[in-house]
Amino acid sequence: MSMISGLKDTFLKNVRNMNGWTTSRKIVVFESDDWGAIRMPSKKDYDSLLAKGLPVDKSFYNINDSLESNEDVEALFNVLSKYKDKNGDPAKFTALSVVANPDFDKIRANGFTKYEYEDVSKTLERYGNSHNRVHQLWKEGVASGVYWSECHGREHVHVKRWMHAINDAGSESALSFEHEFYGLGGSDTLGPGRSFMPAFDIDSTEEIPAQALILKDGVEIFDRIFGYRPQYFVAPNSTVSTKLEPLLKEYGIDYIIGSRHQKEPLGNGKFTHNYRYLGKRNDSGQMYLARNCQFEHGQSKSQNYNECLKDIQIAFNWKKPAVIST
Repeated sequence: MSMISGLKDTFLKNVRNMNGWTTSRKIVVFESDDWGAIRMPSKKDYDSLLAKGLPVDKSFYNINDSLESNEDVEALFNVLSKYKDKNGDPAKFTALSVVANPDFDKIRANGFTKYEYEDVSKTLERYGNSHNRVHQLWKEGVASGVYWSECHGREHVHVKRWMHAINDAGSESALSFEHEFYGLGGSDTLGPGRSFMPAFDIDSTEEIPAQALILKDGVEIFDRIFGYRPQYFVAPNSTVSTKLEPLLKEYGIDYIIGSRHQKEPLGNGKFTHNYRYLGKRNDSGQMYLARNCQFEHGQSKSQNYNECLKDIQIAFNWKKPAVIST
């Protein structure tokens, strides 16, 4: 990073922290998306897809992201439990969780005519002994104070787009389906720059009622799996229509997060941007929250350890909590 670009980056980080709620407390929050989602099923599937010519190596997430295992969760909890604040409380991850994944067997059995899903407890069961204690570990993490889950929707896939794409026999999307993988953006059946990952993106406003039902379903499954109702919603890929916010309020969601210039789909490939900041409220009385620190060291040189510490210091300088996206 050049000196000029570094100064510009620092300036923008300060600007992003100027507005909104303030506190003299030095609060650090870790937020982590996509828990419960399968993304890349296995290294074997990754290698096979790559050998067949699919560009799965072009995405950081396809290379690194898979359903959390017993070992993954235990390793994270061991690290978090080592570090305490002044009150003796451990570090905690807020996991934004999807609660379902496509049921590939049922979709295949019905001839790709109807979308079917399984809740995440069934997905974990299918993955076998390496994942058979994850559900219990989540509960233990909540009890010990190192873990808390909130709502990331039902599944991390745009159902309508994906179902249309996998019906194109011989396409990259159909081939990916055979490996139980849906995370390939810009595929031959979808088009450059588009993706299946933003579950609440819209190609038409006519999709919104169906998405409302998906959200309601997701909240109910969440309650069943985690034993409490979520209060906080983060849309997959931070893309969602504001028309869904009053419905989220009905479902018990009081807090919503997104980027400061929230990308809102309008349909037909058009978008608008809504300015958000920490503590701003919408017409339904829900509060917007904001992340202001980044730590994803394998994804970008600008999201490494030292840069994250700078983000935290800037947040504290403006009397903001340091909300770390990781």
